[in-house]
Amino acid sequence: MTTDSPLTLTFAAWDHDRVLPVLDGRVPVPGVTVVPHILPTTQLFPIAVQEARFDVTELSLSSHILQVARGNSAYTAIPAFISRAFRHNGFYRRAGSGIETLADLAGRRVGVPEYQMTAALWMRGIMSDDYGVPATAVHWRTGALDQGVRHERLALTPPPDLQITPIKDGETLQELLFKGEIDALLAPNPPKAFLAGDPRIERIFPDFATAEGDYHRRTGFFPIMHIVAVRRSIVEANPWLPQTLFRAFTQARDIALARLREVWLGSANRMSLPWLNHAMERTLATMGDSYWPYGFADARTEIETACRYSVEQHLAPRVVTPEELFHPSVL
Repeated sequence: MTTDSPLTLTFAAWDHDRVLPVLDGRVPVPGVTVVPHILPTTQLFPIAVQEARFDVTELSLSSHILQVARGNSAYTAIPAFISRAFRHNGFYRRAGSGIETLADLAGRRVGVPEYQMTAALWMRGIMSDDYGVPATAVHWRTGALDQGVRHERLALTPPPDLQITPIKDGETLQELLFKGEIDALLAPNPPKAFLAGDPRIERIFPDFATAEGDYHRRTGFFPIMHIVAVRRSIVEANPWLPQTLFRAFTQARDIALARLREVWLGSANRMSLPWLNHAMERTLATMGDSYWPYGFADARTEIETACRYSVEQHLAPRVVTPEELFHPSVL
């Protein structure tokens, strides 16, 4: 299974609870000495796709699809889905914009931090599949959500009928929303003004939890955001590695979920969340005990949908099969 002497591999990810046991060494990777790097994904993903600096890395599913389709991916993936997120909560409108449902986004100017980001891939898929609004029906503005500067991590070549216009450095999408220069936002996290209670910005789905629960019941999807990717050249020399990593990340996830259950069922409110009981009970009632699944077979339809979205939204230049994204040993 392993080499005579351990491999020394760099591993970069954010500090997700389901990843920390690998990062901090509680879960060893047999045959591997892990050199951990903890980075927020806004910093990590440009490094991953532009430099492939780390041997093992958290990676955007959308970026991985795009690079595999282009034939220039340095990585192959294992089906440890270390980031998943429902996305109805991320649709925002300017108060008074006349936008009531996602169908009203047709013909509008809509901001998104990066056109290619996985959150936006799923959100545009919801717009198209459920509300009949294709990507070409919207004028997209890209850039920083509410602070700093942000650019696309990979160069895009949209067709003539797809409008993607970057905002100026120093501007933010939140500011443009308030000025009336855009009408809505696709945001991976709540804009600062919304969190501050600014009445000029509203969620398009005020009861997003119900919308997301309905989406899960209809589709079976808990949208995959990020995967674990391993440098192809290392895997070619060490074909045992993908399965070994997959087992380690699965064990790490199990530790995190067991810990969460222990905290939830404890009697002293050990986590600083007043309604943790409600969140856990609602999660289990909607999604069952296996609410954070890993593994390729059960996720194939979900991954295939993301691959379809990538082509429909003029990202991937060809249809990628789910199998192409992952190492054959973990299918």
